[in-house]
Amino acid sequence: MAFRLALVQLAVSASKADNLQNAARLIKQASQNGAKVVALPECFNSPYGTSYFKDYAERIPGQSTEVLSKAAKENNIFLIGGSIPEEDNGKLYNTCTVYNPEGNMVAKHRKVHLFDIDVPGKICFKESETLSPGKEFTTFDTPFCKIGIGICYDIRFPELAYIYSDLGCKLLVYPGAFNMTTGPAHWELLQRSRAIDNQVYVASVSPARDEKATYIAWGHTTVVSPWGEVVATTEHEETIVYYNINPDYVDEVRSQIPIRSQKRSDLYKLTKVSE
Repeated sequence: MAFRLALVQLAVSASKADNLQNAARLIKQASQNGAKVVALPECFNSPYGTSYFKDYAERIPGQSTEVLSKAAKENNIFLIGGSIPEEDNGKLYNTCTVYNPEGNMVAKHRKVHLFDIDVPGKICFKESETLSPGKEFTTFDTPFCKIGIGICYDIRFPELAYIYSDLGCKLLVYPGAFNMTTGPAHWELLQRSRAIDNQVYVASVSPARDEKATYIAWGHTTVVSPWGEVVATTEHEETIVYYNINPDYVDEVRSQIPIRSQKRSDLYKLTKVSE
């Protein structure tokens, strides 16, 4: 069953209240335009940066997730709530919560692979200075298809996508916030790679770009098909990207180029390292 996916490229400010209000407004707009699954970007309720995570962190449920739950129910949609800084037992996580049309939380993904990079002369960023990693895979079922969740840096690790594919996911959604160094180089490339590797739809949703922010997001929220084509995208301003996902097309592509005759875990058993 085909369905309309909406990716909200949200403009994020320093005001949590404004961010929540803006997110609720655009979620409603997406629903009114026919979306059945709506996704927000990484850190949609706060500026992105290690200096912000502690001040904006919440327990779950909390202020931000209550807004998400209400929005999912009022608009009768599945809502992938981007991510927020989460506080739990003295630790901070980068966490995505997912809600069904009744407003119930059906999944929670804590970013598994923390964004620790150092590109000399361009960018140095260490999420691990403040955040702890998640340790679980995250999928959820809809009447349309099963969906797998990753957050930003998780997309660089093909094993996570492989596992989601083997679990039956036909759409992978990555709320992310690539920057002005890694965005132009890798944002689209990684999405197309994960899509082709697994013959699934891949959707990645970024915040809008704020040139005055301490961390400047690349934008370019995008949907890639199981054939590896960019089928929907945008530039860097606040907007909503729509695409009609057809889960049957996943099966069509897989029948044309069969690479799934056995699970990759079985293939690993065939590998012998010569001594």
